[in-house]
Amino acid sequence: MDDCLLVIRPRIEFSGAPQIHEPATGTLCGVISIQHVYGAQHPPFDPLLHGTLLKAAPKAPPTPVKAKRVSTFQEFESNTSDAWDAGEDDDELLAMAAESLNSEVVMETAHRVLRDHSQRQEQHKRQEPPGPGHKPKPAAEPPPVAGGDLRLVKSVSESHTPGPAESASGPAPLHRSQSLPHAATVALGGTSDPGTLSSAALSEREAFRLDKFKQLLAGPNTDLEELRRLSWSGVPKPVRPITWKLLSGYLPANAERRAATLQRKREEYFAFVEHYYDSRNDEGHQDTYRQIHIDIPRMSPEALTLQPAVTEIFERILFIWAIRHPASGYVQGINDLVTPFFVVFICEHVEEEEDVDVADVSRVPADVLRSVEADTYWCVSRLLDGIQDNYTFAQPGIQMKVRMLEELVGRIDEQVHRHLEQHEVRYLQFAFRWMNNLLMREVPLRCTIRLWDTYQSEPEGFSRFHLYVCAAFLVRWRREILEERDFQELLLFLQNLPTARWGDEEVSLLLAEAYRLKFAFADAPNHYKK
Repeated sequence: MDDCLLVIRPRIEFSGAPQIHEPATGTLCGVISIQHVYGAQHPPFDPLLHGTLLKAAPKAPPTPVKAKRVSTFQEFESNTSDAWDAGEDDDELLAMAAESLNSEVVMETAHRVLRDHSQRQEQHKRQEPPGPGHKPKPAAEPPPVAGGDLRLVKSVSESHTPGPAESASGPAPLHRSQSLPHAATVALGGTSDPGTLSSAALSEREAFRLDKFKQLLAGPNTDLEELRRLSWSGVPKPVRPITWKLLSGYLPANAERRAATLQRKREEYFAFVEHYYDSRNDEGHQDTYRQIHIDIPRMSPEALTLQPAVTEIFERILFIWAIRHPASGYVQGINDLVTPFFVVFICEHVEEEEDVDVADVSRVPADVLRSVEADTYWCVSRLLDGIQDNYTFAQPGIQMKVRMLEELVGRIDEQVHRHLEQHEVRYLQFAFRWMNNLLMREVPLRCTIRLWDTYQSEPEGFSRFHLYVCAAFLVRWRREILEERDFQELLLFLQNLPTARWGDEEVSLLLAEAYRLKFAFADAPNHYKK
């Protein structure tokens, strides 16, 4: 397709839109590769994100123009059910927008689609008035959608983007339920309101997804691309251990080679233990071991990591990794990255109803624990191979990512960015930990595991995609940030965000917004620039 159809090409200025400046420190385009975005296949703008846009003037009916299609988009569209399921008339408008990228046509299309979608919902409600004993019907179950193909993800910031009337009265309250269409929320793996989707429907959907995973994994050669596509929206608990091992590159796609690979790698790990672990008290290594020994009891969940058997396993894993990677050695933060793998792999061997966070590992047979320890070591090693510059001298990887986060937030929400600047809050003061621990200290362990389902299915998920998750995470607290007028209160809030009750729904919305940002900036780094 001709490059003239790229969404990133036009520069459209709207009255009242926030002014966005090019940062002096550089742009993302020097760091992240550029991929073309085909304007004919994706709604170029989120109309609700720009609350100050002028309404398009009425125009004569456009002459139908045949839009160019991409096969991958056709495949995605056939499996999608959301607010952008437009009729033929809307397709004509989208085609016109694709050919000419006229801003009025684009906005008219966006408003029309959303208005029609709302009218259909209201009509459905009127047809089924609630009465005594009336039970709401479960929402229609959409087909599974790969997270990377989501066409329209309504911005988490849309409900709090101030318009002219709102600027004087302060920011509007954030309503998370408005951040993503219901169908997209379900498709991304998030939970729904009990009144909208029954538990039976959820169980049926979960069983359907689990069956798809099992069929894929049962083949002689697992299609890793298809596995990544399915995993983006979350991995069912029963198949998460083997899925993570495959996505980490620890296990081969060929099913016949897996048993031999596991045996060889486990023997190799314990050969390292036998060779290196006794040196932990040597003068050259005792400082490393002492720091590991101090850090492990501070990890989460405490009920798990304080068990003697778990403490010994984590000490061996971290010490062996540090000895075999002298360029970085052990750095605080690496210890947190062991927990998700260990918890996921140990869950195969504890009672189904038992909470893994507080599971009694002493009941697990010793040979099973040895296998879990070796598998955890190799998967952690694979993860760290991709982000090792986060932990080398002066941690340049983290320094760079924090600067990129600052630049990105300045482009997507200038008001929040300036508010932090005015109160002298530096991004390093709160975002360093976000990069160092991959948000593990900011969200519950269950949310971290769900995040890692997507991270492992994304190219460079733990480094590149994590940046956009952090940006979405910060903007998620926009209202609360703008309400704080003191440096100390701002910093305390950012270092102790109220996420204790978060679950799959919040994580799914966060990932959806992160994907929207990645689509707009990573694949089109000049987007929104002036």
